[in-house]
Amino acid sequence: MEPNLVIVESPAKAKTIEKFLGKDFLVKSSFGHIRDLEKKNLGIDIAHDYQPQYIVSDDKVSIVTELKKLAKRADTVWLASDEDREGEAIAWHLAEVLKLDKKNTKRIVFNEITKNAILHAVQHPRTIDQNLVDAQQARRVLDRLVGFELSPVLWKKVRPSLSAGRVQSVAVRLLVEREREIRDFKITSFYRVTGKFRLPEQDKKASVLNAELNTRFNSSEEAQAFLERCKPAKYQVTDVTTKPAKKSPAPPFTTSTLQQEASRKLSFSVAQTMSVAQKLYEAGKITYMRTDSVNLSDLAIEMAKQAITDRFGANYVHSRQYKTKSKGAQEAHEAIRPTYMDKEEIAGTTQEKRLYELIWKRTVASQMSDAQLEKTTVTISISTTLEQFVATGEIIKFDGFLKLYIESRDDENEEEKTSLLPPLAKGNPLNPDRITAMQHFTHHPPRYTEASLVKKLEELGIGRPSTYAPTISTILQRGYAVKEDREGVERTFVILTLTDNQIKKETGKEITGAEKAKLFPSDIGMVVSDFLLEHFNNVMDYNFTASVEKEFDEIAEGNLDWTKMIDKFYRPFHEKVDVTTKTSERSVGERHVGIDPESGRAVIAKVGKFGPLVQLGETSDSEKPRFAGLLKGQHIDTITLEEALALFRLPRKVGQYEGKDVTAAIGRFGPYLAHSSKFYSLRPATGNPLTITLERAIEIIEAKREADRNKIIKSFDHDSELSILNGRWGPYIAFKKENYKIPAKRDPASLTYEDCLEIIEKSAVKPSKKTTRKKTKK
Repeated sequence: MEPNLVIVESPAKAKTIEKFLGKDFLVKSSFGHIRDLEKKNLGIDIAHDYQPQYIVSDDKVSIVTELKKLAKRADTVWLASDEDREGEAIAWHLAEVLKLDKKNTKRIVFNEITKNAILHAVQHPRTIDQNLVDAQQARRVLDRLVGFELSPVLWKKVRPSLSAGRVQSVAVRLLVEREREIRDFKITSFYRVTGKFRLPEQDKKASVLNAELNTRFNSSEEAQAFLERCKPAKYQVTDVTTKPAKKSPAPPFTTSTLQQEASRKLSFSVAQTMSVAQKLYEAGKITYMRTDSVNLSDLAIEMAKQAITDRFGANYVHSRQYKTKSKGAQEAHEAIRPTYMDKEEIAGTTQEKRLYELIWKRTVASQMSDAQLEKTTVTISISTTLEQFVATGEIIKFDGFLKLYIESRDDENEEEKTSLLPPLAKGNPLNPDRITAMQHFTHHPPRYTEASLVKKLEELGIGRPSTYAPTISTILQRGYAVKEDREGVERTFVILTLTDNQIKKETGKEITGAEKAKLFPSDIGMVVSDFLLEHFNNVMDYNFTASVEKEFDEIAEGNLDWTKMIDKFYRPFHEKVDVTTKTSERSVGERHVGIDPESGRAVIAKVGKFGPLVQLGETSDSEKPRFAGLLKGQHIDTITLEEALALFRLPRKVGQYEGKDVTAAIGRFGPYLAHSSKFYSLRPATGNPLTITLERAIEIIEAKREADRNKIIKSFDHDSELSILNGRWGPYIAFKKENYKIPAKRDPASLTYEDCLEIIEKSAVKPSKKTTRKKTKK
C-alpha cells in the first residue's frame, strides 16, 4: 500500500520533486498523455453537454492503467500539475479519467520546485478550482469552434488544407498590415547637420565638442545655403544647463518580457526560450515560467537584498515591489526569477546557462539602486543665422543597477547616444573644426521580429503567456509567414562638409533594407487574412480578441458562466459561417497585372493549388491559359508586368553540356535545372533560372555529382538494395528503403556485407503503435 501518490505532467518534474518528499510519497508522471480532445462535430450544445475524450496510444493506455492501479492503492492522491489554468484543467482531466475519489484527492500548487515550496504546498492543499477549469475549457472550446468552423470555409473558398484560429489569424493580420504599410511607405530624404568644435585653451590644446543643429533641411540646396552662411560666422556658448537625472531598473521578467529580451540579447526564438525555461523550471532552478505578473515574494526580495549586499555593498540595495500593469494579470503568481538568488551560475547546457544568467541579472538588478546621472545641455549660437547647435552629454554619478544589467530595446538608435562634454561656461567662444550636412532617409516602420510581435500581442491584450510561442510556431508551420534574413540593397547619399571655409561635396554608400530574423507574411497568408477580414471582421477585430480574454478572466474569477459565454458567441458566428459558405466568392488574391503586348491576353497574379503564380489568359479564352510559379521574393500584389512575362519564358534552354540540353525552369518545389533526366535545385544564392549562364549551370551540375559520389561510402554488387551512405547526421546503412544507424565504434568503410546484415538485425524497426480512442462514460 502506497500512502501517497503524487501525479505531475513530466518525468523531469517528477524526478526533481521526488528529491524533496519522503519515502511515503510515490511521484509519477502522466507524461502529458492525459488530454482532452473536444468533439469535431462541435454543435451549440457542446457548452451544455461537454464530456472529455481521450486519444491515447498503446503506451499511453498502459500508463493510464498503471496510474489507476496506483491510485486505488494510495491513501491520498496529490495532483501537482502546474498552477495556471491549463495545469488546473490537466488536474481535472486526471481526476476524471482516473475516476479519483474526491475524499482522498488533493490539489497542490507551487510556484517553484524547491523543498520549502513543495512541503508548504503539501501542508496547504486545496480542491480543484472549477472556475479555473471552466476558464480553460472555455478557451479550448471557443478556439476549436473558431478553428473547426472557419477552416472548412477556407478549404472551399481559398485553398485546401488551410486553417484559421482565433489568435493565430489576428497575429497574421498584424504581419499583413505591417507589410502593406511598409510597401506603401514613401521614402523621403533630409539633411542632418553636425558640428565638431574646439575650445581654445591657454596651453594651446583643445577640447572637442560634438553638437547637432536644431534644424534639419529637406534638400541639398538648403543644406548648402546654410553652410555658406556658416563660413564667416562666430560661434559662442550661450547656455549651459545641468540637471540631475536617474534611471530605474526594469521589473523582473514576465513570460513576454523574457521572450523579448532573450530574443534581443541571446538571439533565441520564442519557442526556444520557452523550451529552455521549461527545463530550468523542472530542474528547480527558476520559478514558473508562464506568468504575467512582475510581483516578487517577500522571501525573494530578501534573498536579492542579501545577494546584492554580498556582491556590491549595501548602498546598491533598493528593495521595491513592482505592480503589474497588464489587465487580467494574476498577482498571486510571481515573476520569473531564480529559486535561489545566491546562485549566480548553474550547471547545464550552454543555452540553459545563458538564459539562467539573464534571469538572474534581471531579477537582482530589479532590486538595486537607481543609477544617478547628471545631464548637461549646451546651446551654441551662430552669429550669421538663427539656427543653433545643441550638444548633450551625461555622466554617471552613481552606477547603481547599471553595474549589473542594462535592458535592451527593439528601437535602439545610434543617434540617441550621448557622450561626455568638456568643461564649458556661458560665453565661451568656439572654433569650428568641421561642419557636416549628411543626407539621411526616412525609414519605414520595422517589420516584426518574434519578440516585437509578442510585445504587440501583449499590448493589444491578445493571448496569454502560454499562447505566444505556439501562436508564432503555428503561423510559421502553416506557411502564413516566414522567418528569414534578407539582403539589403546599396544606396548612395550626399555629404556636404565645411572645413577651412571650403565646402566639399562627396557621395557615400550604404546598405539599406537588410533584415535579420524578421517575420514576413506569405502570399497565402495575405489572401487568407483578407478573406477573413472581409467576411469575419468581428473575429479578426483586435478588440474582440482582447475582450474574449477579459471574459476568460471573468470565468476564472467565478463571475461568468462559461457555457453562456460560448452560447452568446456561437449562435451569430455559426450563422455567419453558413451565409459565407453559401454566398461568398472564391478568394485567391487575384490581381490584374496587365496585358501581354504580343498576344493581347490578360496577365493575372493569384494563389494557386501549389502556391503563388501568374496566369497568361483567362479561363474563358478559346486558348487555354498558361501558368508560371513565382520566384522567391516575388509577390502577387507587387509583381510587375515585365517580371510576370519573363516567367513565361521558362522553361529556358541554357545551353548544351555533354551533348545534352541544360534547361532552367520553375516547378512545384521551386526553380531547378534539368540535364540528362536529372534535376538540380536552384536557390537564390546559387542562381536565377531567368539569368543563369551555362558556365554556372555546369558548376552546379558537377557540384551535385561530386556530392553524390561522396555520399556513397560502400555498395555491394550482388545486392543493390544495401549500401553504406553518408548522411546529414553521419554514416548509415540503407536497406530496402529503411535506414539503420552504424554504431559509433564501427568504421563504416570497413564493414562487410555480413556486418551490415548483423547491424540491421540488431536494430530491427519496431512495429508502429496503433492509436485507440477511449471515451468517458456519461
